[in-house]
Amino acid sequence: MADHCIFCKIANGEIPSATLYEDEDFRVILDLNPAALGHALILPKAHAANLFELPDETAAKALVLAKRISGKLKDGLNADGLNVVQNNGEAAGQTVFHFHMHLIPRYEGDTVNVKWKPGTLTDADKEKILNLF
Repeated sequence: MADHCIFCKIANGEIPSATLYEDEDFRVILDLNPAALGHALILPKAHAANLFELPDETAAKALVLAKRISGKLKDGLNADGLNVVQNNGEAAGQTVFHFHMHLIPRYEGDTVNVKWKPGTLTDADKEKILNLF
């Protein structure tokens, strides 16, 4: 746990939250500034600033948990869809530097904006990326 990290404090029960689920590794809470009804956050109890610092075992557990909680939210709130969002770094929209996943139920006609304008994959870009692997 990082002393300066608000999500560590929430995940470990030092700061009260509307907890939907808790186990030895995670706490799932309602977001205080929800994008939509049912917007929840998955918080690991152990600090990792982002996906790149997260142990593989914790990452795997987080995705399984996201699937389980998302299903309950989608069905229970009669959502038309659901976004699972995870940001890494300021340029990607991360504002709290403790790994977390957003579960955002979506409703036809809502104003949540998690979209982008599709670009084009050029041959040069494709080769550059393929050469990384």
